[in-house]
Amino acid sequence: MSAAGVPRKRNHDFLIKGARPLGRESTDLLIRDGVIAEIGSGLSSAGAGIVDADGLVALPGLVDMHVHLREPGREDAETVETGSRAAALGGFTAVCAMPNTSPVADSAGVVEQVLHLGLQAGLVDVQPIGAVTVGQAGERLAELAAMADSAARVRVFSDDGYCVADPRLMRRALEYVKAFDGVIAQHAEEARLTAGAQMHEGDVAVRLGLPGWPSVAEETIIARDALLAEHVGSRLHVCHVSTAGGVEIIRQAKARGVRITAEATPHHLLLTDVRATGYDPVFKVSPPLRTDADLAALRAALAEGVIDIVATDHAPHTVEDKECEWAQARPGMLGLETALSIVLEVAFDALGWDGIAERMSRAPARIAGLSDHGHDLAVGAPAHLTLVDPTARWTVDSTSLASKSRNTPYAGMTLPGRVVATFLRGEPTVLDGKATR
Repeated sequence: MSAAGVPRKRNHDFLIKGARPLGRESTDLLIRDGVIAEIGSGLSSAGAGIVDADGLVALPGLVDMHVHLREPGREDAETVETGSRAAALGGFTAVCAMPNTSPVADSAGVVEQVLHLGLQAGLVDVQPIGAVTVGQAGERLAELAAMADSAARVRVFSDDGYCVADPRLMRRALEYVKAFDGVIAQHAEEARLTAGAQMHEGDVAVRLGLPGWPSVAEETIIARDALLAEHVGSRLHVCHVSTAGGVEIIRQAKARGVRITAEATPHHLLLTDVRATGYDPVFKVSPPLRTDADLAALRAALAEGVIDIVATDHAPHTVEDKECEWAQARPGMLGLETALSIVLEVAFDALGWDGIAERMSRAPARIAGLSDHGHDLAVGAPAHLTLVDPTARWTVDSTSLASKSRNTPYAGMTLPGRVVATFLRGEPTVLDGKATR
């Protein structure tokens, strides 16, 4: 792809030539005043920046419902700006930032700070997620209404990293957010079953002599919360589903009409617990990598729609927190710049381009209440889009990633598809595979 006549000023017109929306026939897209103004063959516009997209697939801008941007408090691992740049390079135009910052995003003031940092960076729309409980301590509800009424308009609440363990508190949270159609996003982990756990409870853990994290610790919370959501009639979102049993519980709950949605991460769709054999803590994550059977169940559920979305759980860590003995290492992996390629690798045959747009743009935007995102590429739609080279293959180099951290489990892997350009409200944040600022 090449771009000509691309000035730095905002609200410039762009004419994207020869793109293939959702992999269909090539066409031109004229972007004007932040929206798609025209679609058709042989379009022209005096003074517009020309983007040669011959052979490139055009997708609605991707939306990630689950990222950790670390700011405020852990700017040594990531900032909103560096995380936003990684997101744009991965084809994302919106991300939802988890609240486990320092201070915790459990008040209107902190979520508005995160919102402001995202606006300052200007690379993606950063939507804060508010904590369910004060300090994520699991003892009393945070200021849910104040966060919902703030400038950040928070609609998703989570204590991610921690489970809302008290069923009475979880019920109250579900009841509270129902008034404004909010969502409780649960980190499903019965901590009394995972005390000291280091990886999936199974044959690999036995061989390595590491304490196991049983699948049932995740599944009991999913089952409990599905029943609570059914009782209350409120919306529940299950973060980073990792087990076949969890998939089955969600499938049954959906069949009963429970308002439940769920996400799978790229790493749980590609990697298994065998990766831990060398004790490399880059493969330590929460919940842990599971088995081939779990991976197969997640892929099938993603194709079926039981798993609604792919979310990265992008979790940057410093060298000190990650490159140490397994037991002391923090769990988590980078994911923003590699997510689309991994989904292409594991699910393209089942989903196609339209299915990828659904799982990585439309559905996460709907669940998170991001009404400006997740729109098909149509005249009048906001010009949030990404251009992908479907024929490219690239090798992941951890040193060239935009994140401040380097804890990618995909270093050295060759993956399909490459994001060539990303547009946010008609302005390029990525061109020729490079961030524009």
